[in-house]
Formats: sequence, structure tokens, C-alpha cells
Amino acid sequence: MRVLLQRVNYASVTVDGELKGEIGKGVLLFIGVTHTDTEKDAVYLAEKIANLRIFEDEDGKMNRSVLDIGGGALVISQFTLYGDCRKGRRPGFSEAADPAMADPLYMKFTELLRQQGVSKVDHGVFGADMKVKLENDGPVTFIVESK
Repeated sequence: MRVLLQRVNYASVTVDGELKGEIGKGVLLFIGVTHTDTEKDAVYLAEKIANLRIFEDEDGKMNRSVLDIGGGALVISQFTLYGDCRKGRRPGFSEAADPAMADPLYMKFTELLRQQGVSKVDHGVFGADMKVKLENDGPVTFIVESK
């Protein structure tokens, strides 16, 4: 599994003009699933991301996690994280998992973040054309992978 994490002051997702998820300060997580991923990957990433110290403490050091600040998480499915742009001009997506496999892992990851204690966890709609709005904080962006 691959997650593109952005520290945000605000993030929301809409589908067909309808608000599906929204958070204040926290993390916006774009998540991609590949063929070999299992629930173990989701468990690892949920624990890692919930405890990753990427928010500033009183001394301005990245020393606090989303749990420490009581922040939220907005989780968006993003198969293009497994896009391969090395050949030609059109990305290939053969490394992205089939939706029948990816969707349950995406939802499991979302539930695992809740179980870790993240105060508010919202998500988009798997496979939908989503509009994501955000205000980056920093900006701070990381790629976090399970393998």
C-alpha cells in the first residue's frame, strides 16, 4: 500500500456536488493499493500514520502526531499512486489492484485509523470522480509505504 500524506488545516471531498467528507486540522491521505497488499499492510500504515510525528510542538519541531493534536484524517482512494510513467506518454496502471480487492482494503484502512484513536475519520467514495479541496499546512507532504 502506498499513501501520499499531506498535513492540512482543512480538507473536504465532494462527489456530484455532495459533500462526502470534511476535516479540520489533520491529514489528507491519498491511498493506493497494489496486488500483493493484505490487511497486514493496512494495519501497519494505520498505526504508522496515526503516530507519525509531523505536527509542530511549542518549540516549532515536528514532534506531535495527529493523535496528539486531536486532528482528523480524510482518506481518498487513489489508484494513480501506482501509475507507471516510465515508458511512453500514457501512464500504465497494471500495478494498481483490482477494485474488488482494493475497495475492501481501503475501507479497512479507514476503520483501522478510527481504531487507532484518530478523532475524526472521513473518506471519499471508492472509484468515484471526486473533487478534493484542501489547505496545505506547511506544506508538509510524505509518501508512506507498507513495503
